[in-house]
Amino acid sequence: MEETFYTYVAQSLDDATYHYKGHCTNMEERLKEHNAGQTKSIKHKVPFKIVYFETSKTRAKAIEKEKYWKTAAGRRYLQARMMAS
Repeated sequence: MEETFYTYVAQSLDDATYHYKGHCTNMEERLKEHNAGQTKSIKHKVPFKIVYFETSKTRAKAIEKEKYWKTAAGRRYLQARMMAS
């Protein structure tokens, strides 16, 4: 069975302007980790909710997508996608 990789955007419920971009294989578990404060760089912004995600067949593709989303062009792409959904 193929593993699915997720690239996701999590939004802070306390600061709607703050978005975290990451990748994982289990979004439910990863969100629990974020909300438990286990990610040092964002623990001051908990709690979070997943507001957008895409799937990839390989970890390398998920990482590539995450890196793109962190660029100016990637942020514009996400803004257009999230507004459309």
